[in-house]
Amino acid sequence: MSVYSEIRPEIRVLAQQCVENSRIDPELYTKYDVKRGLRDLNGKGVLTGLTNISEIVSTKTVEGKSVPCEGKLYYRGYDVEELVRRQPKDDNFGFERTAYLLLLGELPGEEQLKEFCGLLSFYRTLPTSFVRDIIMKAPSGDMMNTLARSVLTLYSYDEDAEDISVPNVLRQCMQLVALFPLLSVYGYQAYRHYHDGQSLFIHQPDPKLSTAENILRILRPDCQYTQLEAKVLDIALILHADHGGGNNSTFTTHVVTSSGTDTYSAIAAALGSLKGPKHGGANIKVVRMFEDIKSHIKDWSDEEEISAYLYKLLHKEAFDRSGLIYGMGHAVYSVSDPRAKTMASFVEGLSQEKGRTAEYQLYQRVERLAVEAITKDRKIYKGVSANVDFYSGFIYSMLDLPMELYTPIFAISRIAGWSAHRIEELTGGGKIIRPSYKSVQEHRAFEE
Repeated sequence: MSVYSEIRPEIRVLAQQCVENSRIDPELYTKYDVKRGLRDLNGKGVLTGLTNISEIVSTKTVEGKSVPCEGKLYYRGYDVEELVRRQPKDDNFGFERTAYLLLLGELPGEEQLKEFCGLLSFYRTLPTSFVRDIIMKAPSGDMMNTLARSVLTLYSYDEDAEDISVPNVLRQCMQLVALFPLLSVYGYQAYRHYHDGQSLFIHQPDPKLSTAENILRILRPDCQYTQLEAKVLDIALILHADHGGGNNSTFTTHVVTSSGTDTYSAIAAALGSLKGPKHGGANIKVVRMFEDIKSHIKDWSDEEEISAYLYKLLHKEAFDRSGLIYGMGHAVYSVSDPRAKTMASFVEGLSQEKGRTAEYQLYQRVERLAVEAITKDRKIYKGVSANVDFYSGFIYSMLDLPMELYTPIFAISRIAGWSAHRIEELTGGGKIIRPSYKSVQEHRAFEE
C-alpha cells in the first residue's frame, strides 16, 4: 500500500472517537417523524415533489383501502410493458425511442426517430485525444468512478458548460446519452489492459447502429453479436431508463439541479448515487449469490436442497451472511415488478441460444422457492416478488458482459431518465419540498 493510501494508527483512534460522537438515538427519528431516506418506516414513499416523467403503481384502492396489486411502470403515461410488446421484433432502436419519449414527452414518428438517432450519432464522438489523455491515464478499478470522472472532465471541453438554458442542457444531455457507452466500454478496456495485461481494443461506433448494438460492437474484439443478443440488451436498456422521481439517483438529480449547477456536476452526482450496492450495484450481488448457490448445491433440480440453502441465506449462515436473498423484494413493488416480468419473458430464449437452460431453470426454482421461504420466515408488511435485478445480471452474463460493466450499463440506460428529470426541474422551477414523486400525468391508452 502506498503512503498516500495508508491509514495510520492515529487515524484509527480518531475514527473511533468520530463514531462515538456521531451517533444519533434511533428513537429520535420516530419522536420527531424524521424520514431517514426516500421511504418511511412502512416502506411507503414520502412526498418530495412532482413529476410528469414516469410513475410507479403498486397498489390500488378497494373499498377505501389500499391493497397491493400487479406492479406497473409508466413512462410519460405509457405502460412500459406495452412499449416493449409493441416494439417490432427486428427493431433494436427501442431505447432510442424510449429516450425520445422521456426527454420530449411523446412517442416519435418514423422521421422524428430517424432525426433523433442522427443527432445521437453526430454527438457520439469524443473530443480529440480524450481517450488517450483522460480514459487511458490512471484507469480506475471501478468503472463507475471512471465514468463519473470522464463526465466531470467533459465540462472542460464544453465552451457553454455553465449555460443552463433548456436548449443548451438538452444538447448536453443528448451528448451524454450518446457518449455513455463509449466512456463506459473504453474505460473497461483501459482497465483490463493496464491492470490485467489484456489486449487493448478501441473500436469506433457505427453510426448506423443502435445504442445496444454499438455497446456489443465496441466491447467485443471481433465486433460480432447476434440479433437476439442486441434485442435483449436493448430491452434491458428500455426497462432501466427511468423509475419514478423518488429513486436515489433520480432524486439526487433533482436536488443537485435545483441548486442551479451545471449538467456535468448534476449527472456526476447521480452516478455517485447509482454506484451504491443498494441501488445500481444490486444485480452484481445477485450474480455472486448464484455463483455461491451453484457451488454449494449438488443437484440444481432438488427443490428441498435449494430451499435449505435459501433458509441458510435468511438465517445469515451462507454467502455474505447478510440475511438477504438478493433479487427478491422491492421497496415499492410487492405482487410483481413489471421490469422483472418483462425480462423473464426473454431470458428463456437467450438461455437456449447460449446453452444455459439448466441455469435458467435454477433461477426459476430459486425465484419461486424464495417467495415461500421469505413469506414463512419473515414478518413483512407487504408481499415479495423478484425484482429487476434478479434476472438482469443473468442476462448480462449470457451476453458475455463483464461484471465491471453491469452498473455502467444501468447508467447508460438511466442517463435518459436523469436528463428528462433535470430538464423538468429546470423548466418547472421546482423546489424540493419535502421520496417517491407523485405523478401528475394521466395514464394515456395506446392508440390502436
